[in-house]
Amino acid sequence: MSDGPPSALRLTWVQPEDLVGHELRQAAEDGRDASAIERRWLAAGGRPAPERAGASGGPADPRLRSLAEELLDELAQLAAPSAGDEPTGLEAIRACCPDWPTARHPVGPGLEERLHAAWSGRAAGCVLGRPVEKLPLEGIRALARATGNWPLTAWFTARGLDPETAAAHPWNRRSAANSLAENIDGAPEDDDLNYPLLGILLLERYGHGFGTADVARLWLDELPAGRTFTAERVAYRNLLAGVEPPRTGTYRNPFREWIGAQIRADIFGWTHPGDPAAAAEAAWRDAVLTHTANGVYGAMFVAAALARAAGGGADADVDACLAAGLSVVPPASRYAAAVRTGIAAVRAARDGSVAGFEPVVDRLHTAYGSHHWVHVLPNAALVAAALTHARGDFDGAVRRVVSGGWDTDSNGATAGSLTGLLAGSPAALPARWTAPLKNRLATSVGALNGTGFDALAARTFALSTVAARGPDRPSPPRLAADSPHPSTSQEAPHHE
Repeated sequence: MSDGPPSALRLTWVQPEDLVGHELRQAAEDGRDASAIERRWLAAGGRPAPERAGASGGPADPRLRSLAEELLDELAQLAAPSAGDEPTGLEAIRACCPDWPTARHPVGPGLEERLHAAWSGRAAGCVLGRPVEKLPLEGIRALARATGNWPLTAWFTARGLDPETAAAHPWNRRSAANSLAENIDGAPEDDDLNYPLLGILLLERYGHGFGTADVARLWLDELPAGRTFTAERVAYRNLLAGVEPPRTGTYRNPFREWIGAQIRADIFGWTHPGDPAAAAEAAWRDAVLTHTANGVYGAMFVAAALARAAGGGADADVDACLAAGLSVVPPASRYAAAVRTGIAAVRAARDGSVAGFEPVVDRLHTAYGSHHWVHVLPNAALVAAALTHARGDFDGAVRRVVSGGWDTDSNGATAGSLTGLLAGSPAALPARWTAPLKNRLATSVGALNGTGFDALAARTFALSTVAARGPDRPSPPRLAADSPHPSTSQEAPHHE
């Protein structure tokens, strides 16, 4: 054992002394009175949550770790005034939703083509947002303006970027090397693209009757821990510490209402075309591994909206998709309010052009600027606004949502997925967004590295409930999502 100085390694998102500030911030958003705990933390030398990072600046202070663990447990005991309007249990969620879907919509022909467009659209929107992820809104606007790309019309680029602007607003260091116009060569690995790949493996291994524990088994088998962030990394840590689902989503997890579950939900909408309720139920089983309340609603909202879009048909427009998403979210929740706020901001706008979206963004940043940029609420408002303002058009939606800041790659991916479905086929997406991706996706998940979007669409289609039923077979019985779910494959190996 070395007697040298402590390691400078920072395990972002999991070290207790970094989590307290984030939990205090979440407590304030929940309306929980944590003032006494906050005073103890600051008096001991603890720091508030960083504005944009996961870890506080400077090296970790091991002397604060025991106190941090104690305070995290105390914070978990504070009741939230919003708990009655924002349940996490599925039956309680259903009970709060007077418009919960009770019927399946017809599924039009061309589902596999729609899924191909969804995969391509998700990837393109994600890559567009990657270089400016983590940047504040003013930085995104400055970089785009400095290169003649504002309002945003093309990939971000460093060509022609003056040194002063580049120094003031540095690109996302992990993404600039493979996500600028001059260096895109296929779709690079990203957690927003890894999770739908994991969704394919989940359904292939366990079927539509998967349970939350099956999601955990799959992660331990196929998802490198270093490819997880925020709530997912905390849940992964909890799994390795012997904490079982769904407590993995709540134990010392201040990120449980951030965007992570929402970015995992596409596969459940894609494979339940025309059936928003079943899509939302499946997304719930996945989401509770890592999230609670509004964090779970994000996954359910996206899954239901995508299920409506995946069904196709002339009546599956953007308004119908957003309505389907809201139908599975408790209407008194902050998530539902965020979606309604985004839509209302567009209704109040007078200019429907891309340039006219800028005042909408400013209005949303005023309303939600106190939240961390990865929190689900501001991003939900922005996605709803961009989709509404663009009237469901792929090109318009991804440009608007990425130009709006916050979690740019995640929002670009979600908007690209839904509008890809509405576009109906990959040929309907502008080639300037899809051609640089070369029908190739990089990943560290399973054996899927380099797989094309056409092949992924084929596998997704094979997993869809439509493919499982066939044209003349009735829908399978829906499993109760609050009860244990039998797997359709053999038991996964135990992790020792």
